[in-house]
Amino acid sequence: MRLSLTRTEWLLALAASALLLVALFAPALAQPPDAHGFVDQRVLWGVPHALDVLSNLPFAIAGWLGLRALRRASVSPTQRACARLFFAGLLVVAVGSSWYHWLPNDLGLAIDRASMSVAFAGLLGLLVAGLVSERAGACTAAALLVLALASVLVWSLTGNVLPWAVVQFGGMPLLLIAAWLPPRAGALPVRWSLVLLAYALAKLFESNDALVFAATGELLSGHSLKHAVAALAAWPVIHALVTRTRGQNAEAIGAAPLAHAPHA
Repeated sequence: MRLSLTRTEWLLALAASALLLVALFAPALAQPPDAHGFVDQRVLWGVPHALDVLSNLPFAIAGWLGLRALRRASVSPTQRACARLFFAGLLVVAVGSSWYHWLPNDLGLAIDRASMSVAFAGLLGLLVAGLVSERAGACTAAALLVLALASVLVWSLTGNVLPWAVVQFGGMPLLLIAAWLPPRAGALPVRWSLVLLAYALAKLFESNDALVFAATGELLSGHSLKHAVAALAAWPVIHALVTRTRGQNAEAIGAAPLAHAPHA
């Protein structure tokens, strides 16, 4: 049986293939030598690198709130599965990132990136399901989960961080497109522009770790703020689920009088 793809699905498949070719055949990229050199080295309550560790708590909160909101919202099976993967991924990120920042080393970074792979797969799958099609969203989530984990393994074995960089930044064009296009009928009304903004601010804080630490009088580092801001990327998804649930409740309340009205 021949699989028939829509034009948009073909474009998505071609873009994904191009990114895969870059990851496989572009020149290798080495991990920066100072990758584990975070500026905030303070120990608080016996926790090393305390604020970089404790600032992962917002990921756990966002994941819990998201799973709770998802239970009440009426969404398609694919969007539900992708959203569940995303929120569960945030819970995993809270653990994996805390592990890494407790004792920064290559093993911890591999665990941290593997946990992020789960969240990335769910979020990009949800985006594609709302922008392209349900089946494209499901395929994106499944493929990205496998490829992201594979990219972490490649880096661990070879030192080439390029495949991971492609995984981490390859979805940015899709976010840019989704920020300007209306969602498909039945898709969650996620404000993807806010997701993109949160991600961009998080990367800005991450790349200016020491500068932010100095600017705040050594109160907060850029990396600690990166965690808190990155967790905010979940809020537009949670808000869309809450909005969907409120709409359902309003419809149910409006229909109730009609259901009990006496027949003529």
